[in-house]
Amino acid sequence: MKKYILLLIISLFFLGCSDNENSNKNPYIPNYTFSVDLNLNLPLYANLKSPGNGIYYSDAGVKGIFVFNTGTGYNAFDAACPNQEISSCSTMTLKGINALCACDSKEYNLFTGQGTTAVTYPMKQYLVQVVSETLVRVYN
Repeated sequence: MKKYILLLIISLFFLGCSDNENSNKNPYIPNYTFSVDLNLNLPLYANLKSPGNGIYYSDAGVKGIFVFNTGTGYNAFDAACPNQEISSCSTMTLKGINALCACDSKEYNLFTGQGTTAVTYPMKQYLVQVVSETLVRVYN
């Protein structure tokens, strides 16, 4: 009887675990490894010092990346439209606090990466590390 109770308890532990590995999977966006350091003292990235502002960085990710100051930290997302195959129109553009996909005119919030209307996939998010007051690292 003790074996069955032990087996039941162990089974509950396995059922309680979640697999977050699939949370950033998107069949349209390949997974590339990169690391980018952004020096906020440079004029190109100075916009990131103010909350609610973002920049487009073209040399990382699939179609570039957006880095966005949320006011409490930074978010980084791939600039490839998350619900479109990679094509000439699948590079999103900044539109205030949103990113706009030219292929389907869908907008995605840069605070959350979620679509402003119903979409299948959110934006592909990357990791952000604040190295110092003037240096932000984005990586995958």
